[in-house]
Amino acid sequence: MKNFIFCIGIALLLTSCYHVERNCKDFQTGTFEFTYEIDGETKTGKSVRTDTLSIDYYENKIDTFTIRWVNDCEFIGRKLHPVDYSDSKPIQMKILSTTKDSYLLEYCLLEDQSTKKRGTVKKLK
Repeated sequence: MKNFIFCIGIALLLTSCYHVERNCKDFQTGTFEFTYEIDGETKTGKSVRTDTLSIDYYENKIDTFTIRWVNDCEFIGRKLHPVDYSDSKPIQMKILSTTKDSYLLEYCLLEDQSTKKRGTVKKLK
């Protein structure tokens, strides 16, 4: 029993020291590549982001979003030219962790936090 409690104590100590790297400022602007899935098929898209705009290229389409940074790791995107009401809803994007050239992203419609999805984005330049 003492060994069990000791093992749990060591495990808690090690996990409390773990720190997720988040160098979000490195990923606020640039050219990025992302993957997404449609009907079970994985596809690749590209995004070019400035301080206030994001231009996304996917499926032979181009979408432009205005960007408002909430903090260093989170921004709200809104389509510049929405086709209909549902297309005009803002999207919340949050950088959860970073590596040297990529980041883990969590995103959802701002008004519907229950449909959060995750993806990995790679910085090209």
